[in-house]
Amino acid sequence: MNKWFKHIGLAIALMFSAICFANGADAPVEPQASDAQIWAQLKDGATGYTTSDSQFHNQPINTYDLRVLELRSDWLAPGLMLALFGMIIIFALFIMVNGISKLHHGFSGKMVHRWSKFDVSIHWLGAIPCLLLILTGLVLLAGRFFFQPYLGEGFWASLVNGAKQVHDVMAIPFMFGWALMTLLWAKNQLPKMYDVKWFMVVGGYINFGPFKGKHPDAGFANAGEKMWFWAFAFFGLIISASGMLLLFPNLFEPSRTLSLIALILHSISAIIICAFSIVHIFMATVMSEGGMECMISGYCDENWATQHHNLWYDEIKANGTLKYRD
Repeated sequence: MNKWFKHIGLAIALMFSAICFANGADAPVEPQASDAQIWAQLKDGATGYTTSDSQFHNQPINTYDLRVLELRSDWLAPGLMLALFGMIIIFALFIMVNGISKLHHGFSGKMVHRWSKFDVSIHWLGAIPCLLLILTGLVLLAGRFFFQPYLGEGFWASLVNGAKQVHDVMAIPFMFGWALMTLLWAKNQLPKMYDVKWFMVVGGYINFGPFKGKHPDAGFANAGEKMWFWAFAFFGLIISASGMLLLFPNLFEPSRTLSLIALILHSISAIIICAFSIVHIFMATVMSEGGMECMISGYCDENWATQHHNLWYDEIKANGTLKYRD
């Protein structure tokens, strides 16, 4: 019986193959377009069909100005390198020539309350991610032009992958820190007429020539800090908006052109914030004696307050809100 089943099964298989072969032989062969023809059709705006609901679902290829890519590689990548390393070199040379801004009367030992614990927390919520975003952004934007030629392929691939992961993760806390600082600190960052004089004497940080020993009036924030704050607020907004577009493309479904524009604006804003960040770090940690303590404990030395923020100190002393650390 099994022998008969085998013979019948073999006959059915042969019959099915013969039918398929006959139908295939009779079917017309559709002409295949060459690569050149397909490319010409795409450049002419040919559309296709997919099951996607995206706004650009039927557009097989996007066209855009290639000068955008050249701008990124030829100008923005070197720009970020200069913003980081160039500003570090400039400040190092400046301190070597000028020296730091010392307290004329030394440390008083009396610590005046300046920032709340919450203010200190949101400062570091924005500052730490900002530094990590600058470093990882440097790898992603300029790394293949300045670092990759000197690294092995395996190490370079791991470095880029790690930078991308850290960059994506740190974007969210940076946005929270940026939003809180912008909303809560703006009231103390409004320009005043005495800020003009602060710029005219370079804040009193020059230790030679006609600027030596001159300490202009300053409120809670001096003119330089105000300029940094508003640069951070404005370009931080651009970085956050463009970053959301790039981080969540499935949510916003941008076109290729819009994505490239977002990438360019993101890079330009990063260069500006990077340069300002280096200035801010140097001023707080090296240039201004006693300045770093403010963002560690929230308190500043009384002599530092009277020398660098005299109007603010006089105000809190007059209205009774002056508070010393126990």
